Amino acid sequence: MKAGFSSESPAQAVPPPTTDSALPGRWWRGVLTWWPVKMAGTAIGMMVFFFAYFQVLHHPFRPVTIMPLTAIDRWIGFQPEALPLYLSLWCYILLAPALVVDRRELVSFGAAWVALAASGLGVFLFWPTAVPAATIDWSRHPAVAFLKAADATGNACPSLHVAFAVFSAIWLGRHLGRLGASRVVRGANWLWCAGILYATIAIRQHVFLDVLAGAGLGLAVALAHLRWLGAGRSSPVRPPW
Repeated sequence: MKAGFSSESPAQAVPPPTTDSALPGRWWRGVLTWWPVKMAGTAIGMMVFFFAYFQVLHHPFRPVTIMPLTAIDRWIGFQPEALPLYLSLWCYILLAPALVVDRRELVSFGAAWVALAASGLGVFLFWPTAVPAATIDWSRHPAVAFLKAADATGNACPSLHVAFAVFSAIWLGRHLGRLGASRVVRGANWLWCAGILYATIAIRQHVFLDVLAGAGLGLAVALAHLRWLGAGRSSPVRPPW
């Protein structure tokens, strides 16, 4: 048996009854398993992703398509206070890989992240999109203006911000179920994800169609990944709902 691994895969192990007060201990045991590999892999992956993201953003192959607004976009008003919730994605997406303790799952998780990013960037490369210009005085909202100056309004559909949030919500939900978390904690996971999706529209970084496409992409990759993991086991790996 290798250090930090059990002889039984996490998908097959049945956790003993627990309470939410016992979660931090189990959580940290997962985080500390293979932590140098997780930390290095996440850091390198993010650097490569952002390099590719901005290359595609500034060098599209085709003319940029402006995404149309829907009634939902008009209904959700501009809310600059939603910016911290939008930015919280960068903490949120770190939780799921941090809790992986099985080596096969960890490697495949990284591969799924690459597949998700490559799918979105491939769409941006051959079908570049942008959100329509908003009639907002950005000088009154410097924090949001800084984000838009850095990220512009391109690489809009599908929203990779949303895709990674949905992918992470599914995997974090799976971890929480395995750890025996209560419905309240598992529900908080989905509320956080929903808040991130809402914030992408509320700060005018994406429109509803971007969010819809991004959610579909994240869901498709997560379910394909779980199906692949279950293919080599006698007990299939099920979605966390």
